[in-house]
Amino acid sequence: MQDLQTLMETLSGWVWGPYMLVLIVGTGIFLTFRLLFWQFRMLPLAFKQVFGKHPDKHSGDISQFASLMTALSATIGTGNIAGVATACVLGGPGAVFWMWMTALFGMATKYGEGVLAVKYRVKNEKGEMSGGPMYYIERGLKWKWLALIFAFFGAVASFGIGSSVQSNTVALAVENGFGLETWITGIIITVFSALVILGGIKSIAKASSVIVPIMAVGYMAGGVVIILNNLELVVPALKMIVTYAFTGEAAAGGAIGAAIRYGVARGVFSNEAGMGSAPIAAAAAKTDHPARQGLVSMTGTFIDTIIVCSITGIVLVMGFIMAGQSFGDQNGAVLTISVFDKLLPGIGGWVVTFGVIFFAYSTILGWSYYGEKCATYLLGEKFVLPYRLIYIASVFIGCVATLDLVWLFADTFNGLMAVPNLIALLLLSGVIAKESKDFIARRKSGELY
Repeated sequence: MQDLQTLMETLSGWVWGPYMLVLIVGTGIFLTFRLLFWQFRMLPLAFKQVFGKHPDKHSGDISQFASLMTALSATIGTGNIAGVATACVLGGPGAVFWMWMTALFGMATKYGEGVLAVKYRVKNEKGEMSGGPMYYIERGLKWKWLALIFAFFGAVASFGIGSSVQSNTVALAVENGFGLETWITGIIITVFSALVILGGIKSIAKASSVIVPIMAVGYMAGGVVIILNNLELVVPALKMIVTYAFTGEAAAGGAIGAAIRYGVARGVFSNEAGMGSAPIAAAAAKTDHPARQGLVSMTGTFIDTIIVCSITGIVLVMGFIMAGQSFGDQNGAVLTISVFDKLLPGIGGWVVTFGVIFFAYSTILGWSYYGEKCATYLLGEKFVLPYRLIYIASVFIGCVATLDLVWLFADTFNGLMAVPNLIALLLLSGVIAKESKDFIARRKSGELY
């Protein structure tokens, strides 16, 4: 077992090493220039697509808003709380700046994923939409073998990063906050997960459309109150974030490389741009054009990192300043809880604790759909119910098991998913650009609203 853990540690380190981070960010930079900074030019229209009213006559299973909430349910998670704290501890305050840069370029990546997801989606035998990297790799690149590889990585990753790791996070948070034994939490969260997951994508989308806005707004409200109560620290915090991004001060070893490495790595882990997971949900959206859904998809990266992660990062750096430029010996969610509790006495710690619980639970729901689509791509629609039952069982197992090795497997396979997806995005970038031009032309002609 020790040999296996050592092997997985080595493999995980290689998968998430500098080459992978360069490939992920590089794809975003390439698409940004290939699409002439589309994500910045079209951001106002993108948010209009998310929150505006649209015709409901288009093909698809769920609304564009519901598809975004489903994607965000899997995206907004413990990375927004624990991941940002880890980046700040290991990379210094400057890591927050590199998280921003990753997100700004990652928006182009997420846009491209959304476009291809709708462009190459298909209807399954139940009349439901199926799409995502496995479909645009197979139908766009004609590489069935690479599509199968992605689907395998995605299905395996879902049991780790999607279910057991998340439920374990919830169980430990509840045990620390309320003293409830992990097996009791396991029963409760497994039952609530089953009630939603067994209903399929429409049930998941409906639950996500309620949970995600409430949990995100509640968490952000706590952070905003802290910022407003300490306005004198906002400018110093922002200045420190930008300055330390290029000096490496307060980073591990005092190196600028640490700020970049951990900022990029945690940014990618949080918003999942390039991972290939979110386009699986995007493919289910009711839309009249691939580019329209691409716009909706890219707002997810903006919301996740530029808004939610920024609030966490700024509050943490404010706490860093107040503590004499030190994070102490804390890390992860514990550090975020500690800083929130210190800057918002009485309720700050509870805001983060409940945030961890609901963020993790929503991730369980969103990833169940991702894993299901990957599993059924490999084994057929007859495997839908068996997959859901196995996934639900893994939720309970995660609450009561020690997951050091599972974390490694989850992290590794989550990273491996990105490779086939990024290859497809780069090779199909011409298709993305063509669909974007077509969208603009048809809107100008009045053919599209």
